[in-house]
Amino acid sequence: MHKLSPQLTLGLSLKDEATFANFYAGKNSEVVTELKKTAAGQGEQVIYVCGMRGQGASHLLQASCHYAHQHQMSSVYLPLANLISLTPEILNGLELLGLVCIDDLHLAAGHHDWEEAIFHLYNRIYDSGGKIIIAANGLPKAINLGLLDLVSRLSWGIIFQLHSLTDAEKLSILIMRANRRGISLPEEVGKYILTHCPRHMGTLFAALDVLDKVSLAAQRRLTIPFVKEVLEI
Repeated sequence: MHKLSPQLTLGLSLKDEATFANFYAGKNSEVVTELKKTAAGQGEQVIYVCGMRGQGASHLLQASCHYAHQHQMSSVYLPLANLISLTPEILNGLELLGLVCIDDLHLAAGHHDWEEAIFHLYNRIYDSGGKIIIAANGLPKAINLGLLDLVSRLSWGIIFQLHSLTDAEKLSILIMRANRRGISLPEEVGKYILTHCPRHMGTLFAALDVLDKVSLAAQRRLTIPFVKEVLEI
């Protein structure tokens, strides 16, 4: 089995909650289905997920790695936001893994060494019959990559554009996530959080984390006055 370098492991930890079970698919059910197939060693060899911040692309890539592990398939999650400052040589040998997930590919734009390294890793994975899932904030031709051969390769597989969640779906997700934590989140309280916090799901989940910890410590239920006090909104 390929052993990851110490440098690489610094940025690779998966969030325990980033699973398919914790993802509200909604209009994105097709991409979830295809990602599961690929993460289980079947399905498409190359999947490109296009999603803006807060649409769940990072969650889906990490969920794919969790799912691969459940199916006895080796995998690695590569968040370029954490890795772009390192040498791209850390990608060497990753084609030996069953699944490679590269997040925030758009951050490689303008870094010729990284673009080149990702291009060669892509080719090695493709030639070896491995699986690769890539996420970026735009379509391959729109993320300003300088290496045109890489842009071309990214179009070889299936491309999914993630759909944004409605406010009603965001509310459902908050209530679902709270329930899985053993917290009762009344609908009116959820609506208050949604109205008074930035509607980016990462921010909403962070707010729920804080409320969970404080309510547990104070033995308080989640009410609008309590939420207002804790989140200072």
